[in-house]
Amino acid sequence: MALAALTAAIQAGAQDKTKVVTKDSAVVSKPAASGIQAYDKVITKGAISRPGMFTVHLVDNKYFFEIPDSLFNRDILTVTRYVATPEHLKLYGGEKVNEQTLYFEKGAQNKVFLRVDLFYVATKDSTEALYKAVQTANVKPIAAAFDIKAINPANGNVVIEITDFFRKDNSVVSFQAEEKSEIKLGGLADDRTFIHSIRSYPINIEVRTTKTYTTSSSATPAGSAAGALTFELNTSMVLLPKEPMRKRLFDERVGYFANKYILFDDNAQSTKDFSTIQRYRLEPREEDLEKYKRGELVEPKKQIVYYIDPATPKKWRPYLIAGVNDWQKAFEQAGFKNAIVAKEWPEQDSTMSMEDARFSVIRYFASETANAYGPRISDPRSGEIIESHVGWYHNVMKLVHDWYMIQAGAIDPRARKMEFDDELMGDLIRFVSSHEVGHSLGLRHNMGASSQTPVEKLRDKAWVEANGHTVSIMDYARFNYVAQPQDNIGKAGIYPRIGMYDKWAIQWGYKNIFNTPDEYADRMVLNKWIIDSLKTNPRLWFGGEGKGEDPRSQTEDLSDNAVKASDYGIENLKRIMPLLPEWTAEEGDMYNNLQRIYKRASAQYLLYVTHVMKNLGGGMYVTQKSTEEAGNVYEYIPKERIKAAIDFMGRQVMQPPLWLYPAAISNKIKLNAMEEIGNLQNNFLNTLLNPGLLYNVLQASFANKDAFTVTEYLNEIKKMAWKPLSGNAELDAYQRNIQRIYIERLAMILKPKSIEEGKMLTNAERSDARIYAKMHLVQLKNELTTMPAASAIQAEHKKELITQINKILTNAAK
Repeated sequence: MALAALTAAIQAGAQDKTKVVTKDSAVVSKPAASGIQAYDKVITKGAISRPGMFTVHLVDNKYFFEIPDSLFNRDILTVTRYVATPEHLKLYGGEKVNEQTLYFEKGAQNKVFLRVDLFYVATKDSTEALYKAVQTANVKPIAAAFDIKAINPANGNVVIEITDFFRKDNSVVSFQAEEKSEIKLGGLADDRTFIHSIRSYPINIEVRTTKTYTTSSSATPAGSAAGALTFELNTSMVLLPKEPMRKRLFDERVGYFANKYILFDDNAQSTKDFSTIQRYRLEPREEDLEKYKRGELVEPKKQIVYYIDPATPKKWRPYLIAGVNDWQKAFEQAGFKNAIVAKEWPEQDSTMSMEDARFSVIRYFASETANAYGPRISDPRSGEIIESHVGWYHNVMKLVHDWYMIQAGAIDPRARKMEFDDELMGDLIRFVSSHEVGHSLGLRHNMGASSQTPVEKLRDKAWVEANGHTVSIMDYARFNYVAQPQDNIGKAGIYPRIGMYDKWAIQWGYKNIFNTPDEYADRMVLNKWIIDSLKTNPRLWFGGEGKGEDPRSQTEDLSDNAVKASDYGIENLKRIMPLLPEWTAEEGDMYNNLQRIYKRASAQYLLYVTHVMKNLGGGMYVTQKSTEEAGNVYEYIPKERIKAAIDFMGRQVMQPPLWLYPAAISNKIKLNAMEEIGNLQNNFLNTLLNPGLLYNVLQASFANKDAFTVTEYLNEIKKMAWKPLSGNAELDAYQRNIQRIYIERLAMILKPKSIEEGKMLTNAERSDARIYAKMHLVQLKNELTTMPAASAIQAEHKKELITQINKILTNAAK
């Protein structure tokens, strides 16, 4: 709304009409309203004014935005973060509270509307006929409405008061309802809530507030003592580029975070779902454009810069910086040199704030949480990453210490104590820094990366030190646990590093494309890049987040052979287990160190077992392909792999892992070998003899002539569970328990609990797998009848089993 239009409306009275410009430049007529005051009556001589994106005025404890006409209808990315939080709430300064994209719009009756922009639907451009239909069907919600208080006669800028908008509670720049419910916040305590400051900068505004909420929760000391929780918050309002960066469309063969939208296209017969990857805007300078096109390395127009939180202990800062700078080599593959750098925060520069959304920061949290994370704030229109606040919790050092002691203690003497030397801990910090920065650059986990390394190469000193033990730092492939002491492998072959997949993924996401009309044409270029690259080097495969059925894509695993890798890992665990009391000893410690490290070692053993388990029973390899690529998307796991996995379970689980309970440990901390091993064997037999797994085996046998039949599969499991007794009283007790579990599990297959409860059976429960299980049980009974019993307890055990089988078969027939 121009100054002249507003002035004319005020003079003409309530019956006159004024022109209101909407987000979509439509012009509508609305009756004028009174209430606009003279500028100097609102912005008085005593005002404290700060120019910037908007001029911000402070008058008598009231805050005003003075908005130029050019910034109406401009998208503003608004990010609210914690600055300080209540004790023990496990929320930390720097973490995100809320994120919205907003715009101010001149509205009816001398109002300014603040609308929320969502970007869930799109058209190719505003000239398409469908554009109007999309706009009509997607009215943007009005989050707030402000009276126009005054108009600056010098430039026509509109003045609104925004005090209550930021001071009071709302779901746009404060807690959303779900978050309030989760941390049990009640109403806003108005007398204990205020604005600290609102500062304006060239492209952003920073709002610092304190907000206090009532709470009935006693989960935190503050809530229990005061019945209230107080937070300090910072809201950054960042003006998004007038012209969005060109989108780069997501492809599931490369692991990027992405924003989904629905495209309406005049030339398409249906809508299509697309996603835009999240990435920084990285472009060559105009004077270097031709060099870049020729393949010469050039510096970008704008470097990606990460600052190190000054709260970070000084001795760890160089390692965090190195973890960022390690990505420079990856960006060189995309054509840029010095594209990314880390710097220490300039503590003497009062013009900079770590809550300012223009700056990417690795924030250091004084937290007992053993973690780190790498989020991104991106322009929802284009996927352009505006900034990232990597979260670094102090106790991540505890996590990497324990990983390294257990996974590398057998091959690296430096790992054999509770307090690592600074150089070793610094190296571990560096790898975690690289991983989290990878996320902040837009990269997702690639849990299939480690499967691209042949298992025996992990023991080849020259090869693994040159190439690393996984092709991606974005995998959860912590350390080389496959290497054995006699391999003499140095740290270059033990630590993760940025690998060939990471460099290729950065190239795919960041290399500029020229001479194409739009992102949809770019998509065809990107598709060809993928096809050509994977054909040349299949190790660039993106294996996803490890949540699907493909056993190649798992967290914490290594190599292309889970059985061999886990066997090697267990050999190293057997080496270190009796040494843990010595490695964990510290003066005055009440064996708390031993308890902690033993728990980590036991968890590592379970990881090895679960890695193998995922190769069992009808799973599939899943390799996403476009129609131009040769080969199948879905392939059954080879029979020999399944057979090897069952053999592993027999050797490493059904043969009780008593080595996990050495006297040197069990006489220092409380352990119960028989209970824990019994539970372990019970859980894994329940998995192996699960109706769903047998159903998968049945389906695979029909689809793949080389697959296990259900009968063959059950016989393999039986060989594992029904080994001859050893004559060792302890081992035989475990063996008899396994046999009882085995019979019990078959009984559950023959007569599912759903029948007793009167529920509908699943396809797995009613399938032919039940018949095969019954035939298997009859066969087992016949074998038991002729099986010799070497002792009285064995004879009684055999008698009980036969009685139990007869009872199961009788009940199943009813």
